[in-house]
Amino acid sequence: MKAYSMYRPTLIMILLFLFQIASEAKDFQDILKEGNRQYLDGQYELAVRTYQSIVDSGYASAELYYNLGNACYKSHDITMALVNYERAHILKPKDKDIQHNLEVAREFVTDRIEVLPEFFLKRAYVGFVKTFDADIWAFMSLSTFILALSLLLIYFFSKRIGLRKLAFWTGILLVLVSLSTMLFAYQQNRFTTRHNQALIITPTVTIKSSPDETSGTDLFLLHEGTKVTVDDELGDWREVVLSDGNRGWLKESDLIRL
Repeated sequence: MKAYSMYRPTLIMILLFLFQIASEAKDFQDILKEGNRQYLDGQYELAVRTYQSIVDSGYASAELYYNLGNACYKSHDITMALVNYERAHILKPKDKDIQHNLEVAREFVTDRIEVLPEFFLKRAYVGFVKTFDADIWAFMSLSTFILALSLLLIYFFSKRIGLRKLAFWTGILLVLVSLSTMLFAYQQNRFTTRHNQALIITPTVTIKSSPDETSGTDLFLLHEGTKVTVDDELGDWREVVLSDGNRGWLKESDLIRL
């Protein structure tokens, strides 16, 4: 009875924590449904505010970003539509609806940046890693590791030589698979959380050769909606790289992170 009394406050705290998580998830779903209703009723700007309130609360999903992108597009805010389609695409790169709407929105972007050809092995590897979410890769890693441990027990306790050899080599193979899928989970998580991709949000911005307004040489112009990669930071300046390899500096206020 005393032991139960000692653990009772902890159990209550855990239950309250789980209840709070469940309540918050239900609240988000209710708000999401309200935003969907507003969108279907043609209240696009109201739907944008509803969806954005969920994002501002810290909740993120491909569905939410996709719906927010649609509402922004219908509200004629193409830049923010692009931002949210890109964010949805990061979370679900294989989704055909997201990809289609993203390509449609990109038609409104002024700049047409040539994409440098990527080494085919790297492209194939990245595409393979993005096949599954980080959680699925992590589940595969844990599952194969548990199977490897089970085979290890067979190896130590079985008296049959043939079975021991099979268990040993299969266990080694599963350990390698577990380590590989753990690496894939880590890299897929980096793809979705590193936030080094950004979009230009200023109608026209001059890219500088150095992070200085006066001494920096004007290199080229970029327009609203152009996608860049943030490669370096210095104060409120950001060095960006384009898909064609060109690079230069601009202010943080000229872009929005994805």
